[in-house]
Amino acid sequence: MMYKKIRKVLFQIDPEKAHSLVEFFLRYIANQPIIQDLMAKNFYYQDSMLSNKICGLDFYNPIGIGAGFDKNCTMIEGLTTLGFGYLELGTITKKPQNGNPKPRLFRHIQEESIQNAMGFNNEGSQVISSRLKKLYPFSIPLGINLGKNKEIEQKDALKDYQDVLEVFVNLGDYFVFNLSSPNTPNLRDLQNTTFVDELFSMAREKTHKPIFLKISPDMNLDSMLEVCQKAIDKNASGIIATNTTIDYSLVQSPKNIGGISGKALQEKSFEVFKVLAKAFFKKTTLISVGGISDATEAYKRLRHGASLIQLYTSFIFEGPSICKNINQNLAQMIKNDGFENISEIIGIDL
Repeated sequence: MMYKKIRKVLFQIDPEKAHSLVEFFLRYIANQPIIQDLMAKNFYYQDSMLSNKICGLDFYNPIGIGAGFDKNCTMIEGLTTLGFGYLELGTITKKPQNGNPKPRLFRHIQEESIQNAMGFNNEGSQVISSRLKKLYPFSIPLGINLGKNKEIEQKDALKDYQDVLEVFVNLGDYFVFNLSSPNTPNLRDLQNTTFVDELFSMAREKTHKPIFLKISPDMNLDSMLEVCQKAIDKNASGIIATNTTIDYSLVQSPKNIGGISGKALQEKSFEVFKVLAKAFFKKTTLISVGGISDATEAYKRLRHGASLIQLYTSFIFEGPSICKNINQNLAQMIKNDGFENISEIIGIDL
């Protein structure tokens, strides 16, 4: 109830400015010992039933923050006190990037959704890696979401991804190649078997840590399966499904730019995930993201083959207690169904 009142105020502010206010709090205030203790007491929930080892990494719970929230690795400590089991940071590009012209972030309050055309705005690999060096290794797994600079031509994309991976190879627990954002011109064209073959061959030469492909929900399903199979063949550790959608029919008053996330994406994201899970469950690790806002939806994704879940937009709409609420209810659901650990329910509906 308290957050609903705070949200009313935040939603009167421009979305990017509101995000900056939240970042300021999580960066400079939430990392103070007294505030950390207070936040952890109110928002952190731990139950051994939710612990699992995935890709060799230990996760206290399956709920992570999706890429795009902490682009510059400034909120790591603050977000951890809110109970996330892992954090995916970025998207980070080799060189600093301002992103697309403003306004580029829009709320669809009725649909509890967001439309963003940010364009990989971030401080660049050198600044961000210097910041991350002060914290890594960290108490929970940290993923690094990697992107291509806007001005880089397609023929040079592989080298650009290689360069940014090399900067972070010793500063992350897993890595995600973002080929699926709709906000960098022609980026989604890289979701083809030839480029994915080259990308994951390169990445495997650089690191033995987990590497993932994040895909679009708007791909032709046959093409999507071919691209994901190619990534798996080249020793990708898993697939993250899905990024935002450019299906603007999902909201009543869409803008003509950017990608939609949140509840409006829930059904589309789940349908794509089901196709992937049917094809690749037990062959690779699957992470589900898109429209997940409560334990019921999270439990459904887990039972359909997701090893991990990611939130973003629902965190904005539901507030700081969302991890605690989901994890508490997940533990009860697992117990009610007669299981002792989350690992037992992953994929049981397939």
